[in-house]
Amino acid sequence: MSLSIYLRILTKSQTKHSLKTVNNPFYRSLFHFQTHALSAQRSELYAKSCILEYTPYLFDKSPQPVLAQYNGLLFEYSRNEKNKEALNLFLGIHSFGLPVDGSTLSCVLKVCGCLFNEIAGRQVHCHCLKLGLLEDVSVGTSLLDMYMKTENVKDGRRFFDHMEERNVVSWTSLLGGYAQNGMNGEVMELFLTMQMEGIKPNPYTFAAVLGSLANEGMVDMGVQVHSLIIKFGFQTTLFVCNSLINMYLKSGMDEDARAVFDGMETKSAVTWNCMIAGYVTNGLDLAAFETFYNMRLAGVKLTQMVFATLIKLCANHKELGFTRQLHCRVLKDGFSFDPKIKTALMVAYSKCSEMDDAFKLFSMMHEAQNVISWTAMISGHLQNGGIEQAVELFCLMNKEGVRPNHFTYSTILTAQPAISPFQIHAQVIKANYEKWPSVGTAILDAYIKLGNIEEAAKVFEQIDERDIVAWSAMLAGYAQTGDSEGASKMFMRLVKEGIKPNEFTFSSVINACAAPTAPLEQGKQFHAWSIKSKLSDSLCVSSALITMYAKRGNIDNAYQVFKRQCQRDLVSWNSMISGYAQHGHAKKALEVFEEMQRQNVEMDDITLIGILSACSHAGLVDEGENYFNMMVKNHHISPTIEVYSCMVDLYGRAGMLEKAMDIINRMPFPPGTTVWRTLLAACRVHRNLELGKLAAEQLISLQPQDSAAYVLLSNIYAAAGNWHERRAVRKMMEKRNVKKEAGYSWIEVKNKTHSFLAADLSHPMSDHIYSKLDELKTRLKDMGYQPDTDYVLQDIADEDKETILSQHSERLAIAFGLIATPAGTTLQIVKNLRVCGDCHTVIKLISLIEGRDIVVRDTNRFHHFKAGSCSCGDYW
Repeated sequence: MSLSIYLRILTKSQTKHSLKTVNNPFYRSLFHFQTHALSAQRSELYAKSCILEYTPYLFDKSPQPVLAQYNGLLFEYSRNEKNKEALNLFLGIHSFGLPVDGSTLSCVLKVCGCLFNEIAGRQVHCHCLKLGLLEDVSVGTSLLDMYMKTENVKDGRRFFDHMEERNVVSWTSLLGGYAQNGMNGEVMELFLTMQMEGIKPNPYTFAAVLGSLANEGMVDMGVQVHSLIIKFGFQTTLFVCNSLINMYLKSGMDEDARAVFDGMETKSAVTWNCMIAGYVTNGLDLAAFETFYNMRLAGVKLTQMVFATLIKLCANHKELGFTRQLHCRVLKDGFSFDPKIKTALMVAYSKCSEMDDAFKLFSMMHEAQNVISWTAMISGHLQNGGIEQAVELFCLMNKEGVRPNHFTYSTILTAQPAISPFQIHAQVIKANYEKWPSVGTAILDAYIKLGNIEEAAKVFEQIDERDIVAWSAMLAGYAQTGDSEGASKMFMRLVKEGIKPNEFTFSSVINACAAPTAPLEQGKQFHAWSIKSKLSDSLCVSSALITMYAKRGNIDNAYQVFKRQCQRDLVSWNSMISGYAQHGHAKKALEVFEEMQRQNVEMDDITLIGILSACSHAGLVDEGENYFNMMVKNHHISPTIEVYSCMVDLYGRAGMLEKAMDIINRMPFPPGTTVWRTLLAACRVHRNLELGKLAAEQLISLQPQDSAAYVLLSNIYAAAGNWHERRAVRKMMEKRNVKKEAGYSWIEVKNKTHSFLAADLSHPMSDHIYSKLDELKTRLKDMGYQPDTDYVLQDIADEDKETILSQHSERLAIAFGLIATPAGTTLQIVKNLRVCGDCHTVIKLISLIEGRDIVVRDTNRFHHFKAGSCSCGDYW
């Protein structure tokens, strides 16, 4: 196929048709080429004006066309980025059989590269070969540049290697092509080869090399190139300095970038833009604002890039006033129709909670509304709590025919529970986005929030290139479900696949180690690993360590981590206060709180819950009341249902059930299951039958299948000796198929967890365990111990009650620990129910008899038994 025919196919049918009509400007100009003289002055005037409109009398009469004149017209189109018009003009030139030279073809090859039209470029290549113009270095360089711009690096390099004459422009085109196609590793190698062949780099060469080094973060090599730039005397060249600034800022070397900036004699808008954007990227927001201020003083005209960067900066700082000023300036400077700036303004207003202003901008975009602007509005509503509006916009977006992209799907998946992750997942699969890391991570996170870890794991396996965010999200899912084993395996797999853990990865896996069933040493091992990785001082890691140690019974280690924190956030303070509260160290919890106040740390409802829990476990009723009033009045914390539940617990543990009921009656919302369960437990301890019955009825109405309400109520009846009512409650459980949760305890010995039920005989060492219990029974009686059979709420003989008490699951676990661990080893027991009063007394005595520290974690708190006493002070 000839070039003429092929280029005709490339143009639109209407263009092809119009070439044959007298109204086509290209036809007219070429007709005048054949029949009229070409005046240089008129030709130059036409080249500048015909880009915008057609002038009927283009050229004076001349017997023959002049090559330089229509080359000038072609170059003018190219310079003004009218590339399609330039290609159409070349089509006409070739159709009329007009002569061309190297300059013509060089220009057309440049146009093909700008249009990313490799097919047309190859046809021009063939024409160059036919005319024997490939030896022309300008043609060869343009051909090389065309292949590089159309991402055909292989053919470009092949042509370069066959060029007989190569100059600095050819080498620079090759280097720039490799850099544009992301092949940065080869750029430096070619740069060295170029110099070995005696080619002196020009400023454009250095700009290409510096851009490549900036993308790869090879700042050490960049410093050496900087030295070469000074050696060749290009240190004052504007665009070379811009490239140096860009490289240094991308490498985080803001001082070096500033030194280059300050040393520049002249600065363009690009220079200022580069400095401001670089400061923003490196988190130097104040320096960015100062640079913008100096830019205004220097009288530099603001560009689209500066506005976009500064508006983004205002969005990050929620700086509404400055955003409005920039918006006014945008209108004044004529950028109000720029879709990028409009979208940036929408985002800024959204982050400043000005959704009405954001929506006005969005509504005014009309045809300019695209997937980016739609996604920005959806995200803005979600950030400001407008979940329903976000979902409505997402649905409207689909109706309008705008296809969501991966950012849209990642954003809308956070709109639970207003959307169904299953439906969005199906839409994602249809759009072929399920393997994208950002979308896959958002989907698995949505499933994790639903507690569906299995579906989350399936989505995780489908992600093509799992980044550290996806791994951390999956680890967080295992932590949320308390699956320490799954989290540990996932972490080891991550390491084997060559992924370097970051602080969020360690935070997730350490949180998983806080689960009651996790091996005791596992958390310590990951702590050691984080130290080795130099991430243990990271705020999220250290906060996770505090929580993990506190929940695993080692409150001293938790405090050591807390004490070593270089900086603390609210999570750190709350974790330490809650940890001390759970371990019964109310005084220490309040000391941490007082220190928190002295440092003017902003508090939240979690802080209040921790303080009230500390007061509740220690019986500090007056102090608890004072802290509650102070937090609500002075710190303006709105009490949540959890806070009110803590107040009910505070009064309930102290036997002040009327005050507890008064709190419930004064709550601004209906009491939930937690509140009624807390009151019912208090009624069980203090044997208040009437109030307990009310609490049980309310709890059963809210959760008919919760066994706790039935069991606690039946225990209240049993404690009162009302066996008839107790049996009635048990029959109700059977009728409703409600099963009582079995009480069991477990202990970890030599990295293996051993579980025990009451009167359990399944353990391989049962004989030894019961022998140890018999031994302890004798020694306890010698110390004057008498079993408290009131804790056996069954209508049986006292002797049988004593037997039942002696075989409670926590006693079996302690007996096993005593015979399976060396003398002096601290025993850590976990129980899924509340420890009974008789067992509490026995464990205190065992700690004295055996000389052991025993830590028992039940559903309420930690009990630290040592030398015959407990940290709870017998108040729990």
